[in-house]
Amino acid sequence: MLEKQEIIILDGALGTELENRGYDVSGKLWSAQYLLDQPQIIQDVHECYVRAGSDIVTTSSYQASIPAFIEAGLTPEKGYDLLKETVFLAQKAIKNIWQALSAEEQKQRPYPLVAGSVGPYAAYLADGSEYTGDYQLSEEEFQEFHRPRIQALLEAGCDLLAIETIPNGAEAAAILRFLAEEFPQAEAYLSFVAQSENAISDGTKIEELGNLAQESLQVLAVGFNCTAPHLIAPLLDGLGQVCNKPFLTYPNSGETYNGLTKTWHDDPEQERSLLENSKLWQKQRVQLFGGCCRTRPEDIAQLAKGLKD
Repeated sequence: MLEKQEIIILDGALGTELENRGYDVSGKLWSAQYLLDQPQIIQDVHECYVRAGSDIVTTSSYQASIPAFIEAGLTPEKGYDLLKETVFLAQKAIKNIWQALSAEEQKQRPYPLVAGSVGPYAAYLADGSEYTGDYQLSEEEFQEFHRPRIQALLEAGCDLLAIETIPNGAEAAAILRFLAEEFPQAEAYLSFVAQSENAISDGTKIEELGNLAQESLQVLAVGFNCTAPHLIAPLLDGLGQVCNKPFLTYPNSGETYNGLTKTWHDDPEQERSLLENSKLWQKQRVQLFGGCCRTRPEDIAQLAKGLKD
């Protein structure tokens, strides 16, 4: 897809979209809690994004993990099955919308791919540290946490992994190292979260992470998500100093999130729309565009139309 298309459209938010539709996502499982008893509502959101023009649909496994499911009262085996179910829901959503397209509409776009979402360890903690990166585990502990989820997603048939919202440099290195050792056939994109113009949230410099992505044969694209839009251009500049792979951007709507109070606030530095920003980032070698928290299917439809047309 990267070779055939100049522009690839990702999807938008899942958890905040469910919240916008009246569903409670305040628990530790976030949107993944609906895998337990209402999986159709997750599939419905996936279908909205495919209809809007997404070329890649991200699974609902961002906040899902075996430890989180065990804390919710499930067995490890049931948790593993639910992780696989996140892939099946995305696949069914794509198939449903694709079959409803005319032959002419199908010719105008690629068959969408499923990206298995691999969120950071901090998403399991649900304490706001995914925005600060302020947590420390050994390399082995990071790998033990991520291994079963990655294995389940790949086993279920996701096309690639979305290693996303990573705020911690040691965690990124640990994931890529064991991907190479244990899942050498897997491919992924790698996306970081940052609070400044030259480092990700835990202070790891962008150049160090760019080298990490450049050296990995499995990383197809690298960039930033869940990050304030005004920070992304300088971050891409830093990445471009050491990495020549395709870039990706899927920022928040422009609002900022307070992890302690769990509230959203307007960002006074945000003046442009997602589409306007994306057109600027396109000049910085960005090839994959989407949205993160508080972005909606309408935003993705505008991206698809505005960038592809």
